Amino acid sequence: MLSNLQSRIQEAIPGVVLSSTAAMAAMFLATQYTAPVMLFALLLGMAFNFVDRDGKFTAGINFMSRTVLRVGVALLGARITFAQIFELGPYAVLIVLVSLVSTIGMGILTARLIGRTLSFGVLTGGAVGICGASAALALTSVLPKGEGGIVERDTVFTVVAVTVFSTVAMITYPMFTQLAGMSDQVAGIFLGATIHDVAQVVGAGYTVSERTGDIATVIKLLRVAMLVPVIGLVVLFGLRACKGAPRGSVPVPWFLFGFVALATLNSLGVIPVATALVLSDASKWALVGAIAALGMKTLLGEIVTVGPRALAIVLIETLWIAGFVWLLTRALPL
Repeated sequence: MLSNLQSRIQEAIPGVVLSSTAAMAAMFLATQYTAPVMLFALLLGMAFNFVDRDGKFTAGINFMSRTVLRVGVALLGARITFAQIFELGPYAVLIVLVSLVSTIGMGILTARLIGRTLSFGVLTGGAVGICGASAALALTSVLPKGEGGIVERDTVFTVVAVTVFSTVAMITYPMFTQLAGMSDQVAGIFLGATIHDVAQVVGAGYTVSERTGDIATVIKLLRVAMLVPVIGLVVLFGLRACKGAPRGSVPVPWFLFGFVALATLNSLGVIPVATALVLSDASKWALVGAIAALGMKTLLGEIVTVGPRALAIVLIETLWIAGFVWLLTRALPL
């Protein structure tokens, strides 16, 4: 067992070193040019996408973009209190719930109109509406497989598509919030409620301001928390495979519980200020490294092989949730 652990650590080292190097370079460039470190990390990561052709860096890159990312998000709880959440008000929670339900509904409608299955609409709508690739993998475990359901390439396509669209959103949405004249709070709600993956929400939010990043992270984690009830509803309404089909397990978003635990301790004043600052810096390093690794995994060309109809569904869902949330932020007193 110890030998197996050592082997896995050695396998991950090259990718971890590569991602960390890109993260350090991004931090240096951000300091020199007073520009968003998250954007530099993403661009540098994409620039080094070609390095992993032989798979030598894959294990480490996956570790950075998944495990380290979740650790970084969990550590963000040390800088957030429940008072900040309560300050958002009930309308922010309402925006999350309504936009999620409407996006899944739009996914189902669009999928049926374009000739794809109901399950495909739920898969893509859930991925766009909840938490991107993580939601896609979780929903795959409870959706029916084969004819009338989903196949493996549907899941692979959804993961790639939401990652790419989320990356584009990370770059373009902060500019939109500034052009639209959004306050830091409204921008945080918009970014947290519309961008698919946690990493890109964090990157986009802190590109605008520290307050926007904090709010966007809280809103995003509210969306992540919706994963379990959505999966329960999928099972309840009979979207599960027929009797005898293998039962999948639902991934537990442990980083969400870590975030809540640290936020609770911080709200109670248990965490000293100095410790909170250390955890905040560790979170920043983890997130920058994770986004650099995410850039190394982004393969834009893979979307073309799936077909324009499937791509159109995810694009429509992405535009829908962005437009719908934007209208809600203008209509509601946030």
